Amino acid sequence: MGTEVSVYLWYDDVAKGTEAIAQVFAEVERIDALMSTYKEDSTISKINAEAASGPVAAGDELFQLILRSLDISILTLGAFDITYDSVGQYYDFREHLRPDQETIESDLDRIDYRLVKLDANAQTVEFAKDGVRINLGGIAKGYTVERCVTILRDLGIRNAIVTAGGDSRLLGDRRGKPWIVGVRNPREEGEVAVRIPLEDEAISTSGDYERYFDEDGIRYHHIIQPDTGTPAEGVHSATIVGPDAVITDALSTSVFVMGVDDGLTLISTLPDYEGIVIDATGRMYYSDGLRPPETPENQPEQPD
Repeated sequence: MGTEVSVYLWYDDVAKGTEAIAQVFAEVERIDALMSTYKEDSTISKINAEAASGPVAAGDELFQLILRSLDISILTLGAFDITYDSVGQYYDFREHLRPDQETIESDLDRIDYRLVKLDANAQTVEFAKDGVRINLGGIAKGYTVERCVTILRDLGIRNAIVTAGGDSRLLGDRRGKPWIVGVRNPREEGEVAVRIPLEDEAISTSGDYERYFDEDGIRYHHIIQPDTGTPAEGVHSATIVGPDAVITDALSTSVFVMGVDDGLTLISTLPDYEGIVIDATGRMYYSDGLRPPETPENQPEQPD
């Protein structure tokens, strides 16, 4: 899926711990073969190639994740949209290539999650218009780390972390202490903007520093605004914490696209999830459950 995956775990039996790591990477490879648009023979690539001509069998696992993606599109009023790749396919961040405005305008009407038609009985996917493409880049990595932690838990492992790109799933604590997860400063590589203590949670960050290039003072990055077909503006990074990495992954993308006010308003309606957003000026905003405690140093001045 175009990202690095890592796993750290503790287990008393070295051989069984090593085998657990092998099972994690086998699961990553299995999901990659199913959901990666980088592989021409993946199931999702087959859907993109054929679904405009008729229904394509997705299989239960991929079908369910596409269904969840469409549900999140409804929840976020279209800020999360797996059809973004209908235009997103024309960006190549390694080669510093982007589509011209004419190309964006000609294909923009293909970005619409409502063009994806699902048949729950047959578990098929069909596109209502030629040129529609789907990409699960905003949710598949979260799904992957969630699946991997499930495997580790079933093997009896109680302390682990699995990370794929900006998505991490924590299993238990760090042997009696919380995991301390850092949120990167989006403009200073290697510098941490804030650290969060977590146990048995998922955390996902979407940032404009992951895949990008700069041109004429403008940063072109991989998080596409569905209604414009261009990279979303106004936010440098969005981080979501919660119990399910599938949801934190999708929500971090959604909040990045929605912006500070609308994004954190959405998070406030989801009781199990919290968020941190760093805007384009570098200012940090927290959802209510993550607000820093008031201290004499950060309390507002009182009137005389």
